Amino acid sequence: MIRCLAIDDEPLALQQLASYVGQVSELELVQACRSAQEAREILNREHIDAIFIDINMPDLNGLDFVRSLASPPLVVFTTAYSEYAVEGFRLDAVDYLLKPFGLDDFKRAAARLLRRHEAVAMSAVSGVDDDDAIFLKTDYKIVRIQVSDIVYIEAMSEYLRIHLDAPQRPVTVLLSMKKMEERLPGGTFMRVHRSHIINLKKIKEVSKNHITLINEVSLPIGDLYKESFVSYLNKKFLTK
Repeated sequence: MIRCLAIDDEPLALQQLASYVGQVSELELVQACRSAQEAREILNREHIDAIFIDINMPDLNGLDFVRSLASPPLVVFTTAYSEYAVEGFRLDAVDYLLKPFGLDDFKRAAARLLRRHEAVAMSAVSGVDDDDAIFLKTDYKIVRIQVSDIVYIEAMSEYLRIHLDAPQRPVTVLLSMKKMEERLPGGTFMRVHRSHIINLKKIKEVSKNHITLINEVSLPIGDLYKESFVSYLNKKFLTK
């Protein structure tokens, strides 16, 4: 699901744009915004994958707004003026909808958006390199993470949240648990629940059906993963 903002200062145009977003099953409208400033506030607190934005707005036009973003989401520009098309594509816009546009035009733009989004997801992670690092695509920039800093990984629908040693902030990426499992070293990381992969070196204690990690987070052990985890414990368990 692609989380979207619709941005237009004209109420009727915004209503139509929001309606079109609602008619594409792969798109989720987070909010319809009447100004760039309203959109900025949402971008600062929410994960947004794409914006559909009018270029001609009174407080801050769409082109300048996108330029002002340190890590802009995917962009589809909407406007009544064709002369902005070249400038829009210079900003790596996915598409450019010339008003008035209909649902078919919007769906074609949405299809291009979906393809770009999938391409971003496919390139979201590279393998572990020689110095214990992976590179992740997040918020349309690439970040380097030390594998040894990962405490645990949490599945959130289509996204993963990677929790790191303090004081580092979690990193959110568009990626599947299966893909992450394939990339991480199996001797160090283990899936203990359908929603959690843990760094075995970060375990503090185990009690009943829960694992407490060094950051004091307690995670459940799923029934499907209990056997493999108990097998790991038995190999490490020291007795008389």
